[in-house]
Amino acid sequence: MKFLLDTDHISILQRQSGPEFAALSARIAQQQPSDLALCIVSFHEQVLGCQTYLSRARRAADVVRGYGMLDRVLDAFAAAEVLPFDAAAAAVFDGLLAQRMRLATMDLRIAAIALSRGLILLTRNVRDFGRVPGLVTEDWTV
Repeated sequence: MKFLLDTDHISILQRQSGPEFAALSARIAQQQPSDLALCIVSFHEQVLGCQTYLSRARRAADVVRGYGMLDRVLDAFAAAEVLPFDAAAAAVFDGLLAQRMRLATMDLRIAAIALSRGLILLTRNVRDFGRVPGLVTEDWTV
């Protein structure tokens, strides 16, 4: 395993359209599937997004759409290797907090998983993640 996909890259793959999707898909096609992973934190973020959508739904059609989104998230994560936020990631996370790293909590958890496993984080948010010491990032959507 070499790469961890950030939630933004996962979302682009799920949309299946646009120039970012084309670029990302082409790069992924050059990799062995075993070199790519998702993480439980990205799953959490996507489920929260679905929950927000569903809680705001006012029409039956929106509820149906929301549950369809949730079903696609479940399918995507069931088909991939999903890395946990384990004790090693928690230790890295605590170390980053001790350094007063300014990054959203979920992003810091994703960074901690990547760092604890020596993975390159695939993200469009290279500016924010670039502040994390030792974290290697790449944007495959360009």
